Parts: sequence; C-alpha cells; structure tokens
Amino acid sequence: MSDATLHASTQNPDDFVVQIADQVESFLVAVTEVAKGDEPESAVPFLLLEVSQLLLAGGRLGAHEDIVPEERYEPDPGPEPDVDELRENYARLLDPIDVYSEVFDPYEPRKAPVPARLSDDLADIITDLRHGMAHYRAGRTTEALWWWQFSYFSNWGPTASAVLRALQSVLIHVRLNQPLEELDGLDTDQAAVGDEILEFEAGRVMAEEIGEPLGIRPGQ
Repeated sequence: MSDATLHASTQNPDDFVVQIADQVESFLVAVTEVAKGDEPESAVPFLLLEVSQLLLAGGRLGAHEDIVPEERYEPDPGPEPDVDELRENYARLLDPIDVYSEVFDPYEPRKAPVPARLSDDLADIITDLRHGMAHYRAGRTTEALWWWQFSYFSNWGPTASAVLRALQSVLIHVRLNQPLEELDGLDTDQAAVGDEILEFEAGRVMAEEIGEPLGIRPGQ
C-alpha cells in the first residue's frame, strides 16, 4: 500500500468527509455560477480549473479504502433538484464545443468513440454530487462518503475525466493554432508539404471560429 493510500485509510474520517464535502460544495457553487453565462469568455478555462480540482477529490476517494454505509439500504435523500435549466444554460454557453467524442473504456479493444455533450455531462456530475450533499447536510456523513465514492467509480469520475480531456483539447487547439483535422486519425496518408500548410491554415481558422465566441484567442 502506498503512503498516499495508507494516509487516506488512516485519516480521521470526520476530517476526511469535511474536506471532500468542501471540495464538492466549492465545485457545485462555481459551476452553477458559470452556467449563468455572465462571463462567457472565461467559461472554458474556469471549467477546466474546477473539473481538475473536483477530480483531485475523486482521486482521494478512489485511493481511500472501501467506505461501508451504516445502513443496509440507502436513506431517501429527498427529491432531486432539477438540473434541466442548468443543462440548457450550458448547452447555449458551450454551443460551439458542446458535442465531442469520447471512448468510454480505453482498455476495451476496438471500442469506437461515441458522441457526448459537455452540457449533459456537467449536469450528470452535478446531479451525482448533489445527491451525496443531501446526505451530508442531513448529517449522514458516512452515507455521503459512500455515495460520492461509489458514484465516482460508476459515473461522475469517468464523466469528469472525459469533460476534462475535452476542455483541454479545446484550449490546446485554439491557443496553439492547432488544426482540428489532426484529430481525424493517425493512419491517414501524409499530405504534401504544400497541402499541409493549406490544411494548417484552414484548421487555424476553424480553431479561431470556435474560440472566438468563448473568448479564447490563439497564443493567449
């Protein structure tokens, strides 16, 4: 067992749940504010930061020993808050980049990429985190930790990782003037040097067209 896993396993449970809850709450507050669309030019960098920080909490949950709930059946946390408005706000805010491709399991051979939406993914992550937060606020701290750990492995962890990769890709393509066509496949024939220059310029325009509505400019 590594030092990090040992530390996570022996850490005071009360301290651990408070720290995870603080990270979850910080993420929920931040992404709810971003969804309002008041500062669209900073949406992608800010989301990149928030999702990265959330995955740190997920990593700590993943390194922790299995959390066993105190009750056999999960207590009813109450009605789930509606996330449709938030989902729709993100769909509008991220419209140029909302749809992306994702491979669900990198260890499953020949798995074809499937289309996904950042707006749907963010809404799903928020739903999972709010569910655990309802337990935490009701004083069921072990139940909250169990839910956050379980849903980290089963849903919001892989989803947040996919969102992070998509957001990173957007920033990489726009800020490095990288043609988006380079994502189309590594097995294509190499074009002539002149054609490569033309493709680069076309890709650069495409990247700028995507980045401009989001306030992201090449080289910044």
